[in-house]
Amino acid sequence: MTEISAVPNPSLWRRATAAYAKLLEILLAACVGILVIPVTLQIISRYTPLIPSYIWTEEMARFLFVWTIMIGAMVGIRESQHFEVDVWPDLSRRSEALVRILARLGVLALAFVFVWAGIEFTRFAWNRTSELADLPLWLIHVAWPVAGVTWVVFAGEQIRDEMRILAGAKP
Repeated sequence: MTEISAVPNPSLWRRATAAYAKLLEILLAACVGILVIPVTLQIISRYTPLIPSYIWTEEMARFLFVWTIMIGAMVGIRESQHFEVDVWPDLSRRSEALVRILARLGVLALAFVFVWAGIEFTRFAWNRTSELADLPLWLIHVAWPVAGVTWVVFAGEQIRDEMRILAGAKP
């Protein structure tokens, strides 16, 4: 993926997606950092009588873990590190662009499944709450369509870049 700083005059769209990617990186770090708290409380409460056993920590850890995975997948797509394995020998830049387009079309197909099924999944949880902390379940289920839409945006941007390379433009 072409970095925003490498492009002389990035478009408003490029600046917006770069800002969104930066926000995702910050949220990912925050989720991992916050995830440490309920997990630590669970461990301490299991092995010592110092802290009472808090049941809500299990649900909070699960919610944060799901969001951490989904945000990590979003960032991985943006950085072309997710769903991609180098199995081809050294190819020309145009051949490599064609292979990457094919791979990203697979990512797009999966992204559309996440959007479509994720909307249904979120609808299913819309009026439900978690058993222990009484949190709305749609807050966890909405991670799937958000991830799908984000993958569409990032993979679409990358496909556009690769198509420009196929057309003969500089990377």
